[in-house]
Amino acid sequence: MSETPAYPVGLRLAGRRVVVLGGGTVTQRRLPALLAAGADITLISPSVTPSVEAMATSGELTWERRRFRDGDLADAWYALIATDDPAANAAASAEAEAHRVWAVRSDDADAATAWTPATGRSEGVTVAVLTGQDPRRSAAVRDAIVEGLRDGSLSAPHRRARTGGVALVGGGPGDPDLITVRGRRLLADADVVVADRLGPRDLLDELPPHVEVIDAAKIPYGRAMAQEAINAALIEHARAGRSVVRLKGGDPFVFGRGMEEAEQLAAAGVPVTVVPGISSAVSVPAAVGIPVTHRGVAHEFTVASGHVAPDDPSSLVDWEALGRLRGTLVLLMAVERIGAIAATLVRHGRAPDTPVAVVQEGTTAAERRVDATLETVGETVAEQGVRPPAVIVIGDVVALGSRTPR
Repeated sequence: MSETPAYPVGLRLAGRRVVVLGGGTVTQRRLPALLAAGADITLISPSVTPSVEAMATSGELTWERRRFRDGDLADAWYALIATDDPAANAAASAEAEAHRVWAVRSDDADAATAWTPATGRSEGVTVAVLTGQDPRRSAAVRDAIVEGLRDGSLSAPHRRARTGGVALVGGGPGDPDLITVRGRRLLADADVVVADRLGPRDLLDELPPHVEVIDAAKIPYGRAMAQEAINAALIEHARAGRSVVRLKGGDPFVFGRGMEEAEQLAAAGVPVTVVPGISSAVSVPAAVGIPVTHRGVAHEFTVASGHVAPDDPSSLVDWEALGRLRGTLVLLMAVERIGAIAATLVRHGRAPDTPVAVVQEGTTAAERRVDATLETVGETVAEQGVRPPAVIVIGDVVALGSRTPR
């Protein structure tokens, strides 16, 4: 005979009395959700775990240091019975039944009047899964649904206010798995995506057919969509009530002109959301086994742009100061000028034999690493045909390890 299924329901416990019996690990796991629901919790137990005690000390709940006694559940809306005393659990369960209080039993699900589902939350959606008395399966199903909602692989259409807005999303260094959970979720819900060449292009193939993809074509030193045109496109689509994602490589605020776009959108009255991304300045070196800091080797790292030559009057980089530093130097957009940059660093104090690693298209299938020294890097990059995008790491950390498998 099949088991009678439970009737699923969402309890609104804000401000309502909830009694919890027992202060062990079961209680410790269940309390955060009850607190998040705004329940007025009375905890009855002679002792509790340190985490539960911290909740009581901070005033999140009321702790009565004693055992269960008759009448404890009289005014409760909901009860969690989780003591290590079977007789007390049975007595409390009987009292809950008498007072028509829904009660969960941690020691005997058959004797309970309520079961706790495996729950998870994502972007205002609460997922609750019940599979009878198979909690592991409930948790597995819950995890699969929540993960799908978070990473955008499970997209559920929903009605939303068509107010329009732009999310400046950092897509990470190139590997589509390295975009943040929030970034991927916003992509899955976008109407329009304005994408840079350095963004995680593989993610664009996953977008539904109705999503309009605009190629910003921001190719270094080649054909480019003027920044003014990008700003205009973002504003136009947002004002039309569309959800717009500006997909960038790395982090929007690390040499990504993200602040410029945010300022223009704000001036136009368009709501802006900034979603940080994993910067290639630290992730690409890590992907090939290079830590930008390491105990006893480097206590600092500096990130600089090399898109302007050291002797160019418009350069804002203090190359003389960088030459005196002992820590790690990470250069972005520096492939074409690395020879001049290396010579400048040596002239201002860096040792010519300082190790250098040039990592082209890091974290992608086309990734490759070329090693050299400050003295040889200009010639090596030219001989090896290294091309942008590439991250250049300068410092003793380069010699610490070989490529780390991903």
